[in-house]
Amino acid sequence: MTICLYNTLTRQKESFTSLKPHQVQMYCCGITVYDYCHLGHARTCVIWDLVRRYLEWRGYQVKYVQNFTDIDDKILNRANKENSSMEDVSERFIAAYFEDMERLGVRQADVYPRATHTLNGIKCLVCELEEKGFAYESQGDVYYSVRKFTEYGKLSGRKLEDLIVGASGRVDAEDPEAQKKKDMNDFALWKAAKPNEPFWESKWGNGRPGWHIECSAMVREHLGETIDIHVGGSDLVFPHHENEIAQSEAATEKPLARYWMHNGMVKVGGEKMSKSLGNFITIRELLDKYDRNAVRLFILQAQYRKPLDFTDEALQASTNGWTTLKEGLLFGEQFGQQLGWTGDNKLIDSYVDRFNEAVDDDFNFAGGLAILFELAKEIRKERNLFVHQGNIEISSESLKEKWHTLVKLSEVLGLEVLKQPLSATFSMEEEAFRIEQHSLILSDERIESLIQQRAEARKNKNFAEGDRIRDELKSQGIILIDQPGGGTKWHRE
Repeated sequence: MTICLYNTLTRQKESFTSLKPHQVQMYCCGITVYDYCHLGHARTCVIWDLVRRYLEWRGYQVKYVQNFTDIDDKILNRANKENSSMEDVSERFIAAYFEDMERLGVRQADVYPRATHTLNGIKCLVCELEEKGFAYESQGDVYYSVRKFTEYGKLSGRKLEDLIVGASGRVDAEDPEAQKKKDMNDFALWKAAKPNEPFWESKWGNGRPGWHIECSAMVREHLGETIDIHVGGSDLVFPHHENEIAQSEAATEKPLARYWMHNGMVKVGGEKMSKSLGNFITIRELLDKYDRNAVRLFILQAQYRKPLDFTDEALQASTNGWTTLKEGLLFGEQFGQQLGWTGDNKLIDSYVDRFNEAVDDDFNFAGGLAILFELAKEIRKERNLFVHQGNIEISSESLKEKWHTLVKLSEVLGLEVLKQPLSATFSMEEEAFRIEQHSLILSDERIESLIQQRAEARKNKNFAEGDRIRDELKSQGIILIDQPGGGTKWHRE
């Protein structure tokens, strides 16, 4: 089986082949560190984390690089507002980024280059472009001459004559610097320092790099002149990625990337979620309310290139979905010993093949999830039989293989049950109840404890308390079945 992916550059699906056998060079345009990350950033980071995980699952060694933009007007504006420095603002929100990604279950990239750490490479690249006639100096600024690059617009599909200055909010049509440009569509590679702004020395005078040149330099420094996959949000296709291509390919005369991939935006009320619109929810706010696996499921259930509509109802549905998967994932730890599970764990080829076939088609993670839910529901059926009747319909070995296959495929998608340490401020019983309330799932042990409490209440003729416990369990999807002659069995709805 071959992985096929949608290449933004060619506007079609293509079979994936890497430049070097079994190796992938992958670059993701990261965040501008001036504020906390929101759900839109979560989607971008989760999707490309999963693409990387899946490529590794399929046998590739992936070098994954994701940058931080730490030189930017937005960072500078925040620093001025807080009477701080651009460096202090950047460091604070880089630290916050790592905290958010750890909570979200996103693996760290192999390298996190920063613009401030790549100044020599940036200046060298600008010099090369100037020497080749693709860039010109004007009053301390240096601009890229887009009309010199004949393929400009090939990624976005835009014609130079039709381009609208101001795309992506990075170029203002009323830009007071516009008179410095030979063409309104030219963009800055180097900006002359303004009063009271941070700057770096250069042959053109004190200044700082433009936004687009930063990524071109960081890609070349850490991955080389041509890479396998370049990814980012769809809002970066133009002008950022278009300009990256123009810069890098003019300098090297080689393709910057063989495949360009872009994820769709998160929308709220039909509008793109963004800080500028003020309609965003931060990752940390979201994870205070929902389990991280529910958030990942919410992101995964939509095709990665399509818009994703945020609603609390959708997150609640994903929470319910995670409950189903979590039951299946916990089964082996809860009952494996009782079923005599020992020895090596084997995967069931038919499920793995179907999973791979689904995800190979342009990283169709929703299709892969369907296989996981199928396994989880089959395990849940056997679980209920074992809990309430003491037997299972299939062999113990077959059930073990299904469980292990579910666990392994879930790991590929970054869906794992978290092992949470007991808090020093809670007893074991209190901590268990706290965790259950947070995850909206009652453990088997907690259910059995409540059933025992109900039995004691009924024995003491406190039927009101017995009914209260029964109703509490029912409200959380636990159905009790009182047996003739005593004893109570239960199952989850």
